[in-house]
Formats: sequence, C-alpha cells, structure tokens
Amino acid sequence: MPSALLSLLSLGLAAVAHSLSLDTLNQRLVEAEYAVRGPVVDLAKELAVELKDPDNSLPFDQLYFCNIGNPQALGQKPLTFNREVLALVQMPSLLQAPEAKALFSKTARDRATAYLETIPAVGAYSDSQGHQIVRNEVAKFITQRDGPELGEADPSKIFLTDGASAGVKMIYQAALREDHKDGIMVPIPQYPLYSALATMSGAHLAGYYLDEDHRWATYLKELQSSLDKARADDVEVRALVVINPGNPTGQCLTPDLQKQIIQFCMRENLVLLADEVYQENVYADDREFNSFRKVALQMGADAKDLQLISFHSISKGFLGECGLRGGYFQLHNIPDEVQAQLKKIASISLCSNIVGQISVGLMVNPPAEGSDARNEYVAQRDGILSSLKRRAKALSAALGKLEGVTCNEAEGAMYVFPQIRLPPAAIEAAEAQGVTPDTFYCTSVLRNTGIVIVPGSGFKQVDGTYHFRTTFLPPEDKMDDVIASLSEYHSKFLAQYGGAKEL
Repeated sequence: MPSALLSLLSLGLAAVAHSLSLDTLNQRLVEAEYAVRGPVVDLAKELAVELKDPDNSLPFDQLYFCNIGNPQALGQKPLTFNREVLALVQMPSLLQAPEAKALFSKTARDRATAYLETIPAVGAYSDSQGHQIVRNEVAKFITQRDGPELGEADPSKIFLTDGASAGVKMIYQAALREDHKDGIMVPIPQYPLYSALATMSGAHLAGYYLDEDHRWATYLKELQSSLDKARADDVEVRALVVINPGNPTGQCLTPDLQKQIIQFCMRENLVLLADEVYQENVYADDREFNSFRKVALQMGADAKDLQLISFHSISKGFLGECGLRGGYFQLHNIPDEVQAQLKKIASISLCSNIVGQISVGLMVNPPAEGSDARNEYVAQRDGILSSLKRRAKALSAALGKLEGVTCNEAEGAMYVFPQIRLPPAAIEAAEAQGVTPDTFYCTSVLRNTGIVIVPGSGFKQVDGTYHFRTTFLPPEDKMDDVIASLSEYHSKFLAQYGGAKEL
C-alpha cells in the first residue's frame, strides 16, 4: 500500500478515535454528580472482587451496601402475589397448565387473566402514557387513598414511567428552558437526582435548607429566602420540589406545613413537584402520610390554582421492586396543551416497560379482602413494614449514642442522615488526599468494616457540617452486627485522629 495512502488512513483513524472524548462530551454531563453511585461505591465494587479471593487480607467477610434504597439486594423477599401474577402474564401458557391451580392462587390467576384480556403481550409496546387498565387502577387507588369525597382521580392525567426518576426527568425536560435562566427549588439535603438533572438541564439549583435541629423541618422563611436570593440573581424559578417522606432525611410533613407550602407555591407562581415514593414508609407514631393532592383538595377554593405533579414508585414502600422499574406521575391543574407536550416526550421513548407498568397496577391494587391471596399478602406486607420500623429505630438510636454524632429519628423513608463532628486531624488528612472530610470518613468505614455509606456532601449540606446517609435495609438478624461493627470502628477512627470536634 502506498505510504501516502497509509498516512491518510492513519490520520482518519486518529480523527475517529478522538471524535468522542471527555473534552468533546456534553460538559453538563461531565459536571453532573450522583453520589449514591459515586467513588465510595466504586471502591466497594473493587473490594467485592477482592473478597472472592480466599487469601484476601480484608478485615471483614461481607459487604453491606447501605448506600442505596435497594431492599431486595439486601435480602428482602418479593411479595408472592405480585410475582405470581408477573409469572403468569409473562408465560400465559401457565394458566392452562394442569399444575396452575396448585402453583398459583385463584386471585393471581384471575388478575393475570384480566391483564391479558387488554394487554396483548408484555413484549409489545403500549400507549405512550401506559396501558389504560393500569392507569385506571392508579386512578382508583388515588381516589381511595385521598378520600372519594374529594373527587375521583382522572386516569387520563396519569403517566406510567420507568420508575419515578424517569417521570422527574420528563418534567425537567419540559419545564426547564434552554434559552432562559431557569431554576428549581430543591430541599437541602436532597436526593442527588434533582441536582444532577438540574446540572444536565443547565438550570440553577435554588436550594432551601431543612432545619436539622427541628426534625429536618421545612420553614416558609427559608423557602422565601431561597426564592428571593435566586430571583435577585435573575433566575426564573419554575418549580418547588418537596420530598415527603424525606430522602435522605426521613422527615414526614404535617398537613399544616403542607398547606403553607401549597400557599407559597400559589403566591409565587411555582409548580409543586411532590416526590411521594415513600408514602408507605412512615414510622413515627405522631406522623402519617398525606398526599399534597389530598391537602390541596381539602383546602378547596384556597388551592384551586395550584399546579401539582405527584410521583410514586414500586421501588420503595414494602415492595422494593427497584429492578422492575415501574412508577407513575399524576398531573393536577396542568393545561391540556402542556400534557400533550409531555406525551410527546413519552412518545419519543415509545412507552415505559410493560412489566413495570403491570407492577404498578399490582402495587396500587392488592388482593381484595376475602380473596385467597389476601392473608398471605397482608402478612408479608406488615412483616416488612414492621421490621423496617424496628430497624429504623434501632439504627438511629445507636448512631445517636456515638461520640460526636447526632441523629434525628427516621420518621419515614429508608434512611438516616446523621451529623458527624470530625476531628481536625481527620479533616487535614482528607484535604491531603483531595477529598471531602465526609468522603474520607465513609471510605475509612468501608475499608475497615465493609459497610457502604454515602458522604453527606453528595446530598449537599450546611457549609462546615459533615454527614453520611445510610439505609437501614440490612436483614434484621444482621442489623446488630452492622451497628456493632460501625460503632466499634467509629471509636477507633476518633481515637486515631484525636477525638470528636467539640460541639
């Protein structure tokens, strides 16, 4: 081959090889961060490989991935009824098998048959908003949850999505404009989805701080301050995100506070984005979940102009079906022409996955009273929720006893977010490594205990404070070991670096 041709080919190959590089990527992607799957988790994956070596020298024999609300990865079992229905809709011939009556409850067989009568196949696309039968089930669930006297939910206002995260992403795409200096109000600490999507959208994150000293409360004074500061910077704030129950902070809002938030949104012309994926996870005796839709409808004419979008998911609650990717969002007072544009976004991806859609139907429409699947379903549901409550109380109490640690009780959700007062020597060691002090602490905990927790800096926090987020999802018979291991190492860490920083 002539040398000139070889030179041209080599130039072409070099150009192709470098056409996609870190420098040429969308820099918003490069800047976005998602802490629950960050460097601490990357290290945990490396240690998991090392653990498989029988000659490893690690000081632990098991990893506990407490970094993310992923219940089944930590041993939670799926509900029998739900999985029976999913098995039947994915393999319809099982309904005709001689063993079907022995293997599957009549309720599961009937439910699968009902789905298959309107869903031609789980491998076929659905309408972009999701199958009508499931949206009907969601609407009925919302109506019953909030009270039929407040009016029936409309199935046409419901979108089925691949988990709640996909729905949030759709709303960000629609609401945050490229040619404006748009912003969105988000609680601090926050779930990193909201900050990452803001970065990806080129939007301003207007954080409002939750009050750690008062059970992570939301105060109107702080909301107003955050909004005024953003507007002073010429940011056009479009929406307010509320996570209830809270992630990572676990607080559960009272109806009075919800009313104040609704009034604030109407007064300031903000869309309220209500992340309600933990609505089944409430543990505090003096708290209960109330949806923002319910509170708004109870306010009557005082909330008639509220624009609200509410999100729910099969990943949390007592199902923990994270990998099936099912969720929904409901539109309230959103104009039809806006809904049409949201459907356009959904149509670009054709539809959410069908197994996830059906799983949403199973979440909102459990076996009826008196059915042959009801007792087992209730026993499994209540067993999971009561165990979560015990684990939440045990972990928050144990962390609160550690030197230099304060921890609010988890009122709901699946996490606690304790504050740690790190010794100056530990902060200096972190700076020497080029990491945040809480990342340094979490990495040390991981290397010495096998417990994977997430630095509070990934969720944002008050400057000068340090936290970590941990789930209380390890199996109940392992929680004492996890608590003991973390407590023991925490004491060693403080001894090594000179004791906890004074309050």
